[in-house]
Amino acid sequence: MPFELLVALRFLREGRMQTALILAGVTGGVAVIIFLTQLIQQLQASIIDRVLGTQPHIVVRAPSPQTRRAAPPDAPAVAARVQPREQALRAVDAWERIAALVARHDNVLAVSPVVSGPALALRGQASRSVTLIGVVPEAYRRVVRLDDKLVQGRWAISAAEAMIGAELAADLGVTVGDRVRLTSAQGRSETVTVAGVLDVGNRDLNRRWVLVPLRLGQTLLGVPGGVTQLELTVRDLFRAEAVAAELRAQTGLTVESWMQTNAALLTALSNQAMSNNLIRSFVVLIVALGIASVLVVSVVQKQREIGILRAVGVGRGQVMAVFLLQGALVGLSGSLLGTSLAYGLLAVFSRVFQNPNGPGALFQAELDPQLALQAALVACAVGLLAAWLPARRAARMDPVQAIRA
Repeated sequence: MPFELLVALRFLREGRMQTALILAGVTGGVAVIIFLTQLIQQLQASIIDRVLGTQPHIVVRAPSPQTRRAAPPDAPAVAARVQPREQALRAVDAWERIAALVARHDNVLAVSPVVSGPALALRGQASRSVTLIGVVPEAYRRVVRLDDKLVQGRWAISAAEAMIGAELAADLGVTVGDRVRLTSAQGRSETVTVAGVLDVGNRDLNRRWVLVPLRLGQTLLGVPGGVTQLELTVRDLFRAEAVAAELRAQTGLTVESWMQTNAALLTALSNQAMSNNLIRSFVVLIVALGIASVLVVSVVQKQREIGILRAVGVGRGQVMAVFLLQGALVGLSGSLLGTSLAYGLLAVFSRVFQNPNGPGALFQAELDPQLALQAALVACAVGLLAAWLPARRAARMDPVQAIRA
């Protein structure tokens, strides 16, 4: 065993109470950092999954028409009120070419053509205003995750079959196998059979959604061969706005990301991340001060021993290495114990806190190995940095004065 490591271990063993206290502080700090970070990451992932599980990451639409007052150049200036134009359904021009263009983007995973518009769903005397969504089933399922949202029936969208939301099914009094008549604002109507009932976790969507084949949606909404929007999913959620900006520049169309349509959610996630970073910073600072203060006391208590070591020929670098090794050993041991404690806390609290919207835990007792490794490296680095000043003071001691003290 190297001389410096042997002396460092002996100093730690002799000051058992101090070592136990500083180790407890490092263990608690590492546990708090890992526990809070893992908890917030899981809660953020759960929130994002719930919100974005039923919507695309990016939507490409035709630009809205703008009304401008036409006047001859020599006309006198007059006050005029420009009446906004009515916003009718507008198809994306050459949508096949646009879909192929956006699909070639490195960050785009899937593209789904969609035609969407208002309609009425009727059964007997009951009628409800709904949103008619015409899709290509295979492409739409790659963009919007609905496989686990099926509560009745089967996943089937064909010329004679449609899927509707659970609240709409209850309002109309229908179940799987019943027939519903769909009438669009243009006066076109078609009768379809309910093949499946979806619960997407949002009552408003459950009350309005009716999924039909793309061709039937085009016919009912009066957009033959066209689509009203292209829905995309991307690899990196938090680069969605950057990707949308690039696609906006390439296509000249209206391109919106989930970061625009869910600005409040993005602000909440950013505030959560900021709070977590502040808490971690304060915890690291407190741990560093704890290590430094204990090692400063240790240097004072070990003055005679340090003087004897220096008198028998131990160099300043070796003395400094002894105290740096103490800080590193405390950081490493505390990180290992703190990681175990953090996992235990996750396991306990995952059983205590249950999901208020249904059965199951609010978060899982899962530990990210990369996070644990980062916490261990931070703990060791903090231990070394905190031990540097005490180690420097010990290395500069005069042997004669240290022995006389």
